[in-house]
Amino acid sequence: MQRLRSLTEAECYLRCYGWVGNREDSIRILHPHAADDHEGAAVLFERMRREYEEQIAAREAEAA
Repeated sequence: MQRLRSLTEAECYLRCYGWVGNREDSIRILHPHAADDHEGAAVLFERMRREYEEQIAAREAEAA
């Protein structure tokens, strides 16, 4: 098979790894000061950890 043109790096990436997604599908890194000026990093981390544990518990409840 003969190619009509060579692929760009972006086209190769999409063929290997699929669609990249949009902002809602991607992971964003939030700095503690950007999320809420009144919360310290430790408080923000603890809140995120609790929310994550709640999500895991909800999945386990659905699976049961």
